[in-house]
Amino acid sequence: MSIILNIETATPVCSIALTDNDQMLSLRETSEKNSHSQVVTVFIDEMLKDCGLSPNDLDAVAVSKGPGSYTGLRIGVSTAKGICYALGKPLISVGTLKAMALGMSLKFRNPETLPVLFAPMIDARRMEVYTALYDQNLIAVKDVYAAIVDNDTFSDFIENHIICFAGDGAEKCRETLNHPNFRLLDDFTASAAYMKDFSAEKFKAGQFEDTAYFEPFYLKDFVAGPPRVKGLK
Repeated sequence: MSIILNIETATPVCSIALTDNDQMLSLRETSEKNSHSQVVTVFIDEMLKDCGLSPNDLDAVAVSKGPGSYTGLRIGVSTAKGICYALGKPLISVGTLKAMALGMSLKFRNPETLPVLFAPMIDARRMEVYTALYDQNLIAVKDVYAAIVDNDTFSDFIENHIICFAGDGAEKCRETLNHPNFRLLDDFTASAAYMKDFSAEKFKAGQFEDTAYFEPFYLKDFVAGPPRVKGLK
């Protein structure tokens, strides 16, 4: 028995899952905009109480490490670190895009003969997305990178594969990726539910992060916009 708290805040969805090994005990999530900092600890408290558990019953905390929203990642990682510090529990990190690819593989049904590749996409503003390509065994055939979406995106793979793309960056591809082998998985969002298998595997293997020095995988440096308060420059 290993009780793991899984925190996913890398995208507009704030999702928290409480699991026992790889079995789901409780799940809370919301897509309400800019709500992560308001609901993340509320969700955790509610879930523990609903399951008759206390924070000390946790064996580890897992956090989605990115890439994704700078602010969202900071909220998730700081929450996870705070719990780990306070309780002396180990910290586990799970790649956001790989967890999304697992979720996509559970939802996408391919009736065709070509092999499938999964392209989870996170919006990175304008026509850019954070993405990667995973095969049906969730092995990365193209590592995480920032891509400008155009008709040549994934051109090295598209002729011999069905490519399924999903996530909050995928809408940018609906008109741009014009090829019969592209498939869009509608209404798909990142979820802590897709972290549970990875966090359970890492817990069993003792693959923990250094809580003091762990940082999210931002992929790109954060660039602050100009201040909006009058008189500041």
